[in-house]
Amino acid sequence: MMGGGNQQMQQMQQQLQQLEAEKEELNGEVEDLRNEKGEVDEAIEAIESLDTGSVVQVPLGGGAYIRTNVEDIDEIVVELGGGYAAERDQEGAIASLKSRKDLLDDQIADLQEEIGEVEAESDQLEQKAQQMQQQQMQQQMQQMQQQQEDEDE
Repeated sequence: MMGGGNQQMQQMQQQLQQLEAEKEELNGEVEDLRNEKGEVDEAIEAIESLDTGSVVQVPLGGGAYIRTNVEDIDEIVVELGGGYAAERDQEGAIASLKSRKDLLDDQIADLQEEIGEVEAESDQLEQKAQQMQQQQMQQQMQQMQQQQEDEDE
């Protein structure tokens, strides 16, 4: 009788661990998307503040930069996703980046909804586990009382 309950408890613990791992993974994805959104924000700010003739530092990778002049602010290459990019004017580049930001917001909202569902499932499991533990305790108490009564007779 007791063995079955313990096995069920173990299964619940495993499920809870899986849910916790799933939640951590989703939180990681949200973090990545937020970082990307921050980069998009920085790009929008930079484009808004630049003009033809502005001097900028362009990253070459590996922490190296080169100072250069902006020849034409209306020749901004913007990634469109899926390996594609397009040349945009200043307003078009900002519009493209803002729509990418909206997309990131939607993805973040979807992930947060998923996290909420995982948390709800987790809470239900924990409540179930607590109820089972209480029932097991009560059964043990009853068994002990029974034994005590049997011994007293």
